Amino acid sequence: MRNIKIRDASFETQLELEHASVVAGFPSPADDYAHETLDFNRDYIRHPEASFYGEVCGDSMRDAGIFDGDRVIIDKAVEAHNGSIVVAFCNGDFTMKYLDLTHKKDGYIELRPANPDYPVFRINPSDNFSVWGVVIHLIRTFE
Repeated sequence: MRNIKIRDASFETQLELEHASVVAGFPSPADDYAHETLDFNRDYIRHPEASFYGEVCGDSMRDAGIFDGDRVIIDKAVEAHNGSIVVAFCNGDFTMKYLDLTHKKDGYIELRPANPDYPVFRINPSDNFSVWGVVIHLIRTFE
């Protein structure tokens, strides 16, 4: 079931960010001097002490746009809800799937892949299961 590797993360780096914009009119000379920084703590991390990143292994979430080699930012402080993409710990393994709570009243929940080639996991009360965190961001490297 393992399809994600959890990594501890330090989100302290700020990167200078250039804005590319479409101008409807005449460009301002001041645009040459406008710079912002990309700060992962400010822009992407709500709870730094509870945030981690995971390296995606495999293609079980491909139809959600999450591919092998991508990285995801996981927040353990965010409460999961039906339909959340979660990192779950189940019977000794970590996995990333959609959380399906629609059968909770029937005594079980499901972890659903985003690829029909993979099975749906039915989680019963006897399973060693917990939602470890919620996937809140996707990072993909193209080159």
